[in-house]
Amino acid sequence: MAIDKVIFAGFGGQGVMSMGQLLTYAGMLQNKQVTWCPSYGAEMRGGTANCSVIVSDELIGSPLISHDATCAVVMNLPSLTKFEKDVLPDGILLINSSLIEKKSTRDDIKVAYIEANKIAADIGNPKATNMVMLGALVTMKNIVTIDSIQQAFLKVFGERKKEFLPANEKALLAGANAVKQYIS
Repeated sequence: MAIDKVIFAGFGGQGVMSMGQLLTYAGMLQNKQVTWCPSYGAEMRGGTANCSVIVSDELIGSPLISHDATCAVVMNLPSLTKFEKDVLPDGILLINSSLIEKKSTRDDIKVAYIEANKIAADIGNPKATNMVMLGALVTMKNIVTIDSIQQAFLKVFGERKKEFLPANEKALLAGANAVKQYIS
């Protein structure tokens, strides 16, 4: 049975919830069982935000991830500090190294350092940092396909945001390319 438990974490405004929603809808498009649980800090803006997503081939017993994540995508240092310990041995940790200089303390997980802000800026879409990280995740872990993420984009953001699909596709592919060095 394939089950992936993913934590996305960062500051509000970094697209953390969008990454979770896109992965969730992509899972549904691939006929998988999914859950999405958002969590916001107490601050109005700029506070912490994280969500957990479970994508499974079987029914999901609980939507909660408690120290048993198979993957974590961290966008800032407080998120690394909080969630690094929650990744299971042999799991995957993706770190936005544009904003996080600290290295992981774990040697029992696969860690990928992605300069997501820089990559997004280099492709002309500085707001697509989250899409770079999402492209990196689905390439490293094969939870869903990049094609299903692209299809999910219209489900999550609707037809009114369709014009942004090509730019976000470019960011997904840039993230996929950024992790090729980590895939063995």
